[in-house]
Amino acid sequence: MRILVVASAFNSLTQRIHAELRARDHHVGVELALGDEPLRAGVAAFRPDVILAPMLTTAISKDIWSAYPVLIVHPGPKGDRGPSSLDWAIHDGEREWGVTVLQAVEELDAGPVWASVPFTVAPCGKSELYRTEVADAAVRAVLLALDRFACGFEPEPLDYRRPDVWGRLRPYHDQHHRRIDWAADDTAAVLRKLRAADSQPGVLDELYGCEFYLHGGHGEDRLRGAPGTVIARRDGAICLATVDGAVWVPQLRPRRKAGGPPTFKLPATDALGSRLPASIPEISVTPKAAAFRNTWSELRYREDGAVGHLEFRFPGGAMSTRQCRSLLSAYRQACARPIDVLVLGPARDTFSNGIHLNVIEAAEDPAAESLLNINAMNDLVEAILTTTDKLVISALAGNAAAGGVMLALAADEVWCRAAVVLNPHYRLMGLHGSEYWTYLLPRRVGATEAERLTRAALPVGAGSAAALGLVDRVVPGNAEIFWDSTRREAARLAGSTELAQRLVAKKQRRALDEMTKPLDAYRAEELARMHRNFFAPGEPYHELRRGFVRKVAPTKTPPHLHG
Repeated sequence: MRILVVASAFNSLTQRIHAELRARDHHVGVELALGDEPLRAGVAAFRPDVILAPMLTTAISKDIWSAYPVLIVHPGPKGDRGPSSLDWAIHDGEREWGVTVLQAVEELDAGPVWASVPFTVAPCGKSELYRTEVADAAVRAVLLALDRFACGFEPEPLDYRRPDVWGRLRPYHDQHHRRIDWAADDTAAVLRKLRAADSQPGVLDELYGCEFYLHGGHGEDRLRGAPGTVIARRDGAICLATVDGAVWVPQLRPRRKAGGPPTFKLPATDALGSRLPASIPEISVTPKAAAFRNTWSELRYREDGAVGHLEFRFPGGAMSTRQCRSLLSAYRQACARPIDVLVLGPARDTFSNGIHLNVIEAAEDPAAESLLNINAMNDLVEAILTTTDKLVISALAGNAAAGGVMLALAADEVWCRAAVVLNPHYRLMGLHGSEYWTYLLPRRVGATEAERLTRAALPVGAGSAAALGLVDRVVPGNAEIFWDSTRREAARLAGSTELAQRLVAKKQRRALDEMTKPLDAYRAEELARMHRNFFAPGEPYHELRRGFVRKVAPTKTPPHLHG
């Protein structure tokens, strides 16, 4: 089928659906919803059999949905309507929710139903839920709806008298509903409010006389203090006391001033800056201790026999200079342990998206910070590449992009949940890229395919990545199934007779590759190009980064998405 994907942004869900449809040999184009006239022109040029809208913040005009079947993906069960579906589900503590594909009609979210798929609401932030359970259910619902469309299925009218139609129309979930009453709300209520607002719009609150939006919420098992006060800091996050415990908030965003530029999220301690009193203690926790506590930590480490598991959790998958160095230190500590296999990756959600563009944007000298950040990423990738006495596994339960893909490829094997989407390219940010990609990508897929992937700049689903040789193992199912399988297979490898031979072969190959062309040469060549991207006049990187961080809407659909 000719399927035109219409979305307000080419976000994670849109990319996932784009990759899934292309893997099934549909002819897929993308048109961003940037106004009625550009959309009309895009539809007329593509001539779709069906229009699919995975993520919309504006309605599609009547003349389009009257002329073409338009299927809307709504993150709610049958009958749910309104712009804040997931916010309400998390805020109200719903345990079961759903994704519904319905046909566009005059009244928003009230069209006939093509498909609806339920899912269990995990205890996490909205953005993580969206990229995992919601995305999985959305793909199933979209594929079912398209199969039904191809077979001439008649969608069922929305009828609130039916027992399976239990959703309802809900208002916009504004700050009135999100406000935290620190003197009354218990920790569970505070976490629900924080998680319902993550990653947008955040919960508006006041800290040290200034208004900030709070982003992210994580429990704390030991610290206590006066409700609403900052009682500790760690890994860039701040800990706020509640009436019966405490919560960690990793990121803050200053409230935008009238007429001022858009603000953006930063690590909480960076956003507060000098406002944060020096008396607020830095209460650290080791990765090993964090693995067995209910507390905020970017790093966790545990061992299962001869297998080490190093878990990292960076909000949004962005890795600042500090975070790269922290992960490198933890990696080296893990490598010093008496283990044979080391598994790297978060328990859920994004693996890594590379350098931290928000922290770079906020730096006094963004070009200099960019160079520091990319070198810190390079140091981390190099450490993994040069580990020859252990088998290193990158385990991707969630997506990866740019330098995050190269970080994964530095390992001996890459294992992915089937839902993972990879973006192995840099050019959309105006960058040549580093992290040894000119070595890592061709050794996986060959020089020709590496050139195509980086120039096409399109998302690659896990199945397609496996067919290309970009990843080694794809596991269907949710994150729990993926990690059960990963633990079993890692334990099998650690106890296998082949391990010693593999490690010998690994060391020999690394030595041969180093003789052919040293890693230092790849790094120097890449950094020479990156230095121009960062410092030379007329380079597009700084403008593209600024637009991305400050969420400046594009003026047209990028040509590479047209299909």
